[in-house]
Amino acid sequence: MNRFGSQVVHDDLNLDLYRGEVLGVVGGSGTGKSVLLRTIVGLNRPQAGRIEVFGQDVLSLPVAQRRKLEARWGVAFQDGALFSSLTVAQNVEVPLREHLRLPQRLMDEIAAMKISMVGLAPEAGAKFPSELSGGMRKRAALARALAMDPEIVFLDEPTAGLDPIGAAAYDSLIKQLQENLGLTVFMVTHDLDSLHAICDRIAVLAEKRVLVTGTMEDMMEQDHPWIREYFHGPRARAAMHDIAARSGTPPPAAPTA
Repeated sequence: MNRFGSQVVHDDLNLDLYRGEVLGVVGGSGTGKSVLLRTIVGLNRPQAGRIEVFGQDVLSLPVAQRRKLEARWGVAFQDGALFSSLTVAQNVEVPLREHLRLPQRLMDEIAAMKISMVGLAPEAGAKFPSELSGGMRKRAALARALAMDPEIVFLDEPTAGLDPIGAAAYDSLIKQLQENLGLTVFMVTHDLDSLHAICDRIAVLAEKRVLVTGTMEDMMEQDHPWIREYFHGPRARAAMHDIAARSGTPPPAAPTA
């Protein structure tokens, strides 16, 4: 359970994340999508319930074991959450300094590799976040999330604020990293294109819980009013037609009822 004062955000919420998948978490405004992500990674403590990652109860672990567990995941927030006084390379090195004791030269090499991995030019490493575009900051935040070679990456609205071309490029990057590195991705998003393009499963938050999980095809068959409106509404149809046009396949027919 997650509660803030008298407001209950989550109650009786159950959700599984499977190794190697991209899970997209969607829901209306105020359903607590980002709260759920922050609770899983330990930035918000729930009032009740259990959180298990890699089979370990996160809430009951001693500090030392918790730190080891945290080194196995990476997080990229919607606004990047980069340290403004550090360069991109120094931001990427923050997790390395926190969890490891490495020579500076090796950390510099790792940072350069991660920066390249997310599609940024080498010179981006010497820049400060204020000198980057919004899309570049998102990629820099992703490079930091990948610094420790995590098994899971948590992404909070990764394509928010990006133009369609930039959002599609970011989606392609996530899919490529998932396939090449065997990453598991937990992605909070409202981007229908992302859901269609890269998510293996979708979880819908509504009524303070996970209402349903499944593939995009499963979502299209749901009768819940919000789910139906979300996945069959005008924006959804536009997204499906756009993806169909890029792939050369005909879009699905509009619902008849």
